[in-house]
Amino acid sequence: MAWRELTIPADEARAEALSDALLDAGALSVAVEDRAAGTDAEQALFGEPGLPAPRQAWHDSLVRALFADEAAADAALLALLRDGRLDDLEGVRQDDVAEQDWVRLTQSQFQPVCVAQRLWIVPSWHQAPAGADCVIRLDPGLAFGTGTHPTTQLCLEWLLRHAPLHGLEVLDYGCGSGILAIGAALLGAAAVDAVDIDPAAVDAARDNAARNAVTLRRCCHVDALPAQRFDVVLANILASPLRLLAPMLAARCKPGGQLVLSGILERQADALIAVYAPYAALRRDGVRDGWVCLSGPVS
Repeated sequence: MAWRELTIPADEARAEALSDALLDAGALSVAVEDRAAGTDAEQALFGEPGLPAPRQAWHDSLVRALFADEAAADAALLALLRDGRLDDLEGVRQDDVAEQDWVRLTQSQFQPVCVAQRLWIVPSWHQAPAGADCVIRLDPGLAFGTGTHPTTQLCLEWLLRHAPLHGLEVLDYGCGSGILAIGAALLGAAAVDAVDIDPAAVDAARDNAARNAVTLRRCCHVDALPAQRFDVVLANILASPLRLLAPMLAARCKPGGQLVLSGILERQADALIAVYAPYAALRRDGVRDGWVCLSGPVS
């Protein structure tokens, strides 16, 4: 079986409306790409969670729509022309897309990841490497945190350097998949709480904790976390929310407890250190691929 892919060039102003029209016309999926991708003119297009993206599309975009067959793609093109969504067919292409085992293709992109030569993050469809004594079983899902991103690895490396965490109470604030909370539990923390604002992340963290046979004292929405202070507070979010959360995160730490922050670009580090200066003596703890981890004791 072969699907049919329809590719239409569009400027920034028309890309979103064209995508919606293609979905209305029966497209199975629609994606918008930078027409200059792979060249020196390629541009990043992203925004921080909770904030609008700088733009909705690239100045020169390609809208790619997948249809069940050629007849469905032809019908969609006719509808676009009839409704005035397209002036002509200049630059428009149709191509066959061979059927693939999408599950296997996706799984092939996620291999076991080793952190600091001590901890392995292993998807369920792989065997843990021989001799691996600290293993987190984790599959990619809706919640952030598969172990491949530099910010996650920097936080895990902090936990590994300070292990064993015997007797320590740990809070994973913005837990996502729960990978940091699970790591803290495996490394001996006395109690671990994991919280997030996204219900899907809370559910994912609970499921992943059970899969790894670790107990989280609490795994809940941030608003359900009772008043309590922790020996270690981990927050792998992004710079903008970390600025706003400075007083609250510091207040969640016991005096002398450790605050560990990531999701911060190197160019943002000095500003974050200054924001937290009234509460904690943060320093750069690790840097990777343009991202930095900050840590230090709370006063």
